[in-house]
Amino acid sequence: MTELLSRARDGDEEAFAALVAPHRRELHVHCYRTLGSLQDAEDALQEILLAAWRGLAGFESRSSLRTWLYRIATNHCLNLMRSAGRRPRSNEPRPDYLLPEATPSPSTEPWWLEPYPDLFLDELPDAAPGPEARYEQRESISLAFVTALQLLPPRQRAALILRDVLGFRASEVAEILESSEESVTSALKRARAGLAETADEPAPSTEVEDELLTRLIAAFEAYDIDGIVALLSDDVRFAMPPLPFEYCGLPAVTRVFSVSAALDSPPRRRLVPTRANRQPAFGLYVEDPGTGRFRATGVWVLTVAGDRIVELTRFETSLLPLFGMPRTLSVG
Repeated sequence: MTELLSRARDGDEEAFAALVAPHRRELHVHCYRTLGSLQDAEDALQEILLAAWRGLAGFESRSSLRTWLYRIATNHCLNLMRSAGRRPRSNEPRPDYLLPEATPSPSTEPWWLEPYPDLFLDELPDAAPGPEARYEQRESISLAFVTALQLLPPRQRAALILRDVLGFRASEVAEILESSEESVTSALKRARAGLAETADEPAPSTEVEDELLTRLIAAFEAYDIDGIVALLSDDVRFAMPPLPFEYCGLPAVTRVFSVSAALDSPPRRRLVPTRANRQPAFGLYVEDPGTGRFRATGVWVLTVAGDRIVELTRFETSLLPLFGMPRTLSVG
């Protein structure tokens, strides 16, 4: 590392790329947890690496390179969250295609939330979080956890991620946040209290989730409404960020899936399985009668508790390329 650092300081871009390569994916995930948006994380990482390149002369090796990079990344994300008008709330009227059962999402709902592909998570280094970590890796990337993080004030959010998710020591968190250990401890206490109110039950096994996804795909493609409903919990929720509307409860969600099945000639559908946030997910494609091709209509992520689906979250098609999925399918 010493040689790479010396060459990078002398302006060798390839040496700098090799120097930060082991940290790129974990920094990307850090930005995602903090900002709640995959596309925001993409943009932020590029700006963070540019800032690191420009500021490399100021790295004095008093802390590890990893800690120094997290300091740049965290403070960049904090600045983004402070930026006025970063995420202007949509004032569009209620879409015509929503059913009467659709209710406004809670005002605190992070409508900018996006899923994170498991294929990116698989690129994370094998090193376990530090000894101060309080959350399992799978739990700390779930949609529920990332959503709960977005409801915390920025500095509380940053302190909790650094300490309880990544396992940095209190002194390291204070250094990263350019604060005192007392301030970090206070922020962390408030963050833990706020997060405790939204704590979820432990996630089921991957095998259970995969079985539910397989059954849902079969029922979805066959327009088997009873088969779909049998997989859902009584208090199931169907959300559609960034639209500020949702369907809550089994009757409302059943009605959503029943509408298309009631058409005289419902279009064929194909579901392509994937995973996001260590949860089952799929890309939904609907046949275009004019071309016979299947066009993507969104990325869906399932949240499972026990042996039932408790939440379905549909995201926009712009995320498909990041999941390695095409916008159209040619299916016989």
